[in-house]
Amino acid sequence: MKIFKEFDFEAAHRLPRVPAEHKCSRLHGHSFHVRITVEGDVAEESGWVMDFADLSSAFKPVWQQLDHYYLNEIEGLENPTSENLARWIWLRLKPRLPLLSEVEIRETCTSGCKYQGE
Repeated sequence: MKIFKEFDFEAAHRLPRVPAEHKCSRLHGHSFHVRITVEGDVAEESGWVMDFADLSSAFKPVWQQLDHYYLNEIEGLENPTSENLARWIWLRLKPRLPLLSEVEIRETCTSGCKYQGE
């Protein structure tokens, strides 16, 4: 069974590895949308895979590092593409959420990525 919890954060970034004339090379911001998915068995006693509150607690320290920050200044996010951001979040969540199965990032309503680990 899979369950998910969604979060939003606001952040600025620029993509330093694209050509200078590319619009994403300039400083800009997004209302990022994150979906954290975990997968596991439904526990007999509780009737759930895990408590959604535990999912929120695990993500909170990561969210606090991202919300209203310039992503390029965060260690490991010097090139903050959606792909790199999803991997960065995964690496910080997996130790806290052993059942983590997917991190989805949306930087616009129509653009994003899904990361399921290596």
